[in-house]
Amino acid sequence: MLKAKIALVTGASRGIGKAIAMALAAEGAKVIVNYNGSKVAAEAVAKEIKAAGGSAKTYQCDVSHYDDTKAMIDCIIKDEGALDILVNNAGITKDNLMMRMSEADFQAVIDINLKGTFNCMKHVSRQMLKQKSGRIINLSSIVGRVGNGGQMNYAASKAGVIGMTMSAAKELGSRGITVNAIAPGFIQTEMTGLLDENIKKQFIDSIPLRSLGETKDVADLVVYLASEKGKYITGQTISVDGGMYMG
Repeated sequence: MLKAKIALVTGASRGIGKAIAMALAAEGAKVIVNYNGSKVAAEAVAKEIKAAGGSAKTYQCDVSHYDDTKAMIDCIIKDEGALDILVNNAGITKDNLMMRMSEADFQAVIDINLKGTFNCMKHVSRQMLKQKSGRIINLSSIVGRVGNGGQMNYAASKAGVIGMTMSAAKELGSRGITVNAIAPGFIQTEMTGLLDENIKKQFIDSIPLRSLGETKDVADLVVYLASEKGKYITGQTISVDGGMYMG
């Protein structure tokens, strides 16, 4: 489905990012596994992709840094000759109540989650415009749609991603480039695995489908949007949340 396509997945060393990288590679894409701090984990993902018959490379870059992001994308284009798919998955949380949240913690989340997404879209857009084709998929969150106490910085960043997605879709659509966002709900990851069982039960009870999602649920949607099957979908934010948000 994605044979010979070049895909960059940011924050792909674990969790949802890893599942996305694995799924794109399984469909034939050559995947660039971006990471910031976990080189060992990123190389393990690339090794797993290769063991399954896929193609992958790793690239270290803090996407909150504008010039470093440009250098990464320029290097990928120079080495591969194209960049067909961008998945902006890199993100962090620094949760606290608004009254206790430091300026540094607010800014750090905005820098990675929101500015990092802008940096990647900005620097990949020139190549995609030249190609007259491309798929950009941004990871937002249910928290960006409904808010959450103790996550003002995260909610702001993920709501901003939705706004940027719609704006970019309008700017790039005439050149055959689609831009969409995915808003996951509660997905089974290492983070949710650490939750107290009572808290986890409360989450599950609030979900109409009465279960946590799997990373594969998000990855499968990424593959669809990245493929020709998703060619007439742009500017959308699609929830993968078991029915938590219905708007």
